Amino acid sequence: MNKTPIIILTGPTAVGKTDLSIKLAKSLNAEIISADSMQIYKHMDIGSAKVTEEEMDGVVHHLINEVTPDYAFSVSEFQTRAKKYIEEINEKNKNVLVTGGTGLYLNSLIYNMDFAKSDANEELRESLKIELEQNGIEYMHNKLKELDSEAASRIHKNNTKRVIRALEVCISGKKMNDFSNDLKFNDNYNPIIIVLNREREHLYERINKRVDIMINNGLVDEVKKLLSMGYDKEMISMQGIGYKEIIKYLDGEYSYDEAIEIIKRDSRRYAKRQITWFKRYKDAKWFNLDEYKNLEILQQDISTHIEKML
Repeated sequence: MNKTPIIILTGPTAVGKTDLSIKLAKSLNAEIISADSMQIYKHMDIGSAKVTEEEMDGVVHHLINEVTPDYAFSVSEFQTRAKKYIEEINEKNKNVLVTGGTGLYLNSLIYNMDFAKSDANEELRESLKIELEQNGIEYMHNKLKELDSEAASRIHKNNTKRVIRALEVCISGKKMNDFSNDLKFNDNYNPIIIVLNREREHLYERINKRVDIMINNGLVDEVKKLLSMGYDKEMISMQGIGYKEIIKYLDGEYSYDEAIEIIKRDSRRYAKRQITWFKRYKDAKWFNLDEYKNLEILQQDISTHIEKML
């Protein structure tokens, strides 16, 4: 069976994936599938650092502006839609370039993850729902924190459904982000994984600068507009980094300066978690952007690596 090659370009937030992905797509005759859990939403442009039409420079992008912010988009749905786009791109005899930093989205393509055959325990789930009703979501989120701190850090406490699902998985004996040996590679794809990174100090500087740019570009007005359109703070989309902090500023919970500093801090923490996640991809090829004088040399080195793997 011939496996479809999928080129995966990933790395932590603000590392510099966008520019490079477009240059690579052009040189490799590829279309891009976004693996970013925030860029999937329409109207959420500034806070997600969404690629613009101008930046796309004619390269076809998929899974950007796919759904409205009130849509509860899941990893399972990402997998379904991405598979469809991979087939369509393949039929055009073009290469597939998946780019983005949402680890669970990437896992759904790299590994055999059959969401239709979830080993859900209905009895356990119902008992957890009763426990939620009796004790409240704060209690349940703290319970998750004790069992799987990484999952608790990813899942907002108001996202009741995901908190319950994560507890169900933990109590059944696994963690939400389990990278154990029972994760088998997807039989349909040959993933060529490229991870971009920078020296930590430089990466954090870029993250801080990106947040300042978002603020200057009108992040506060973007959040105000989203709220005026009826998208409220309880929605999964509105709990993304950058959005939830500005909402708390607008609600008077944070000062303006506090909100900005917390966005920067949480973005840095997220980048650190992303790097830890990507280190688990044993076959990935890492490129440190700080070791390159210009993007053209980096692009050539990455292209050479991809051509060897195709």
